[in-house]
Amino acid sequence: MRKFLLPVFAGLFCFTSCNNKATVASTSSNDSMAQKNLDASHVVDKAFKSGDVSGIDSVVADDFVDHTDRGDVKGKDSLKSMISMMHSNFKDMKMETLKEFADNDYVFSWMRYSGNSDGAMGMPKGPYDMHGIEVVKFKDGKAVEHWGYMDMQEMAKMMGQNHNMDMNKMDSSKMKK
Repeated sequence: MRKFLLPVFAGLFCFTSCNNKATVASTSSNDSMAQKNLDASHVVDKAFKSGDVSGIDSVVADDFVDHTDRGDVKGKDSLKSMISMMHSNFKDMKMETLKEFADNDYVFSWMRYSGNSDGAMGMPKGPYDMHGIEVVKFKDGKAVEHWGYMDMQEMAKMMGQNHNMDMNKMDSSKMKK
């Protein structure tokens, strides 16, 4: 189940942003598209908070791809399923946007996620508090790709592993899949 956790959180963190601490790229022709991309990102964030996926079709492309460590997850219906599952299993999760940046092609968000786990999906019971970077590519005002990057030391601590792991010395080719 722990192998399932990272892709689930990567999907969850797709598009998340909780406030307007945004920087929009500075040329006037890009400002409109960059703001549109931020607004689309916020629609998905609202869906993760409420569980209501009705706005997803207007801001996510049909051929959307979420790039995860377990492979690509394709289609906006997969995103809708992820939103519903996360909303059901992590009811008290809080998402805080520490900083976000947008231009006419991408939205980058530095996020903080916290809450309490009931042990769902292989996550240990108890509190969690972690950070991640979310990168979303847009085309014609709709999200087409997503990449999520978690702080691996925070993830290891949360999963009850060695608190003093040196991530620079890890050989991922030798890890269990």
